[in-house]
Amino acid sequence: MKSFDPFDTYGVFIMSTLPLSFRVRNAVVEKHQLEGTDPSDRYFNRLMPVKRVDRGYTTSIMYEALIVESDNHRTVQAAITDVVNKLQEHGFTKIRTRINFKGQRYLAEKETWIDYPDA
Repeated sequence: MKSFDPFDTYGVFIMSTLPLSFRVRNAVVEKHQLEGTDPSDRYFNRLMPVKRVDRGYTTSIMYEALIVESDNHRTVQAAITDVVNKLQEHGFTKIRTRINFKGQRYLAEKETWIDYPDA
């Protein structure tokens, strides 16, 4: 069995095209801004890190003493929607999200908001 050689037959170093954060498990790959209204009708805003895990993506958010975590999902959006649904079960309303960081790159809050209808 031949071992992996990071150099091709022409002596050129081969690099992966994926950033390291997308290849390492439990690394934050995106950060999304989540905002809405809590059960007491107060506005809130939190940053929600999305992590790459063995079988997809997961995310979580902490609001006061409440910690809401998604299950593992195949897509980033599914993980975010899972957290939003769980927040809505706790009485949160008017929730919307948008991506603010992709890897280390700040997107300057120019991305479109995604609104989630109240349950």
